[in-house]
Amino acid sequence: MNGIDMLRDIASGNHPNATMAETLGMSIAEVEEGRVVFEAEPTDRLLNPAGAVHGGFAATMLDSAMACAVHSTLPAGDAYTTVDLAVKLLKPIRPTSGRLRSEGRVVHVGGRVGTAEGRLVGPDGTVYATGTTTCLIMRAPK
Repeated sequence: MNGIDMLRDIASGNHPNATMAETLGMSIAEVEEGRVVFEAEPTDRLLNPAGAVHGGFAATMLDSAMACAVHSTLPAGDAYTTVDLAVKLLKPIRPTSGRLRSEGRVVHVGGRVGTAEGRLVGPDGTVYATGTTTCLIMRAPK
């Protein structure tokens, strides 16, 4: 199955969600070629010792959306893995922040490398974090 069809099947419930997404309450809200949006609501189960939602939540939301944006462009048999993930945390996330949307958009997909950028945004438009990723693309043998 190609990447976009697999992601659409996950979004519609016809294919199992990733267990990490289940753990964090993440779901795919939108899928199109080169663009994927995840949604999740932060809870008090995700707090760090300072009382804010742990930065790993934002990183996971962004990594998922950006890497899946790359995945959405791949044909059947090709695979990918995140090589580099950069996240800028701009504002503390709280359990009261509401349902957050992480949008990943492809910047470039080549023969062996895909790059994407992302934004983690609250329901009022507040940008909580931004990110970039580089993915290694492993092409299926011909």
